[in-house]
Amino acid sequence: MSETKPLPLCLIEDDEIMGESLCDRFELEGFVVEWCRTLSEALSVIGERPYVAVVSDIRLPDGSGEELFIRLAERGVKLPPFLFITGYGSIDRAVALLKLGAADYITKPFDLDLLVEKVRALGAGKPCKDQGCRLGISPAMRQIAETLPRFAARAPTILITGESGVGKEVIAREIHRLDEKTRDKPFVAVNCGAVAESLLEAELFGHEKGAFTGAARARKGVFEQADGGTLFLDEIGDTPFPMQVKLLRAVQERRIVRVGGGAEIPLDLRLVCATHRDLRKMVEEGRFREDLYYRVHVINLKVPPLRERREDILWFAHRFVEELAARGERKQLSRRAEEALLAHPWPGNVRELRHAVERACILTPGPELEPEALFEPGSMPERPPAANHDLGGYMQSCEARYIREALARSEGHMGHTAERLGISRKNLWEKMKRHGIPSRSEE
Repeated sequence: MSETKPLPLCLIEDDEIMGESLCDRFELEGFVVEWCRTLSEALSVIGERPYVAVVSDIRLPDGSGEELFIRLAERGVKLPPFLFITGYGSIDRAVALLKLGAADYITKPFDLDLLVEKVRALGAGKPCKDQGCRLGISPAMRQIAETLPRFAARAPTILITGESGVGKEVIAREIHRLDEKTRDKPFVAVNCGAVAESLLEAELFGHEKGAFTGAARARKGVFEQADGGTLFLDEIGDTPFPMQVKLLRAVQERRIVRVGGGAEIPLDLRLVCATHRDLRKMVEEGRFREDLYYRVHVINLKVPPLRERREDILWFAHRFVEELAARGERKQLSRRAEEALLAHPWPGNVRELRHAVERACILTPGPELEPEALFEPGSMPERPPAANHDLGGYMQSCEARYIREALARSEGHMGHTAERLGISRKNLWEKMKRHGIPSRSEE
């Protein structure tokens, strides 16, 4: 029986606690780790030794991971896959590194299991998927992005759930784009709650000439318009109960009958439904048909709110600023603006964030966007961080405070606290050690 060959890995990390923890974990996973603490050390070994991957922090004591990558590339060195570790404040730099050829990145605080999985995939020569950069860079959105190609190829009916403004239509359009058979065909969207009940049937299924007063000519409904492509039924939970039985037939049989017509029209389309409502609860309350629920609930993609994937806040904000720059003067977010964005709870999710950035770009005459322009009077975050506070330090203090609150709610129980936070006990212990938070046994 042959032994598994150890995988040589280069780790570039100046933090002693973080470095020791990563070395221990990677060595347990079968890697042979060479730990460099500075840019200079890394420059002396990368290119000289056959690493399967390089894991590097963005911030180094004598430079940056970005500088390291660029200098090695300029040397013409054949680089192993690079995975960068970054904080919230350096996400834009990490995205820029992806464009230069880096393989992937992960944001702090991260799950060690996820990091190991990413590095193992790089070591096996598997390319990192970049679909997540269309939807967000948080682990939750990357996980959704990784499932979309499979759903696009196989699932004829998909339900996307989540709060208003989280980006459900963006995901629906991404599913449409990923399918080679539909990407050049129609993508048709309709909000079931925005159409008057008396007009909804004709909007969905079309009508024949003379079907009702004002029907001067025959018209295709959205089901027919989307034939061959994708139909996106937004807010399907707002469909009036009497219409649900007719919708069920169209979803189940992929056939419709126009209002005022008699002939069945067969259709070949993908159906993506979305709602911010709890359809299961609506079924129990008799407000949504159970048979329709099971027809649209074949595949359910749950999109978390923006407040639960805070890595995406600055990523989206910078992206919106860049998009809006094409219309006029180029702008950039100040450090205070970034801190205020991270402190805001975003009840309106990505839609609210986009409106805030658009507002700031319109109201700000100069090149730098400040928090006062992002928020309406009285809606600024209650406890905005001090202007001279380092963003990385601010995020670390937020993490420490959140861990302390979780420990208090769990009465100091490590296992329950880790479960609340969605991380492993080992990861929790490492974070507590880094923040100087004593465990119950140490108090």
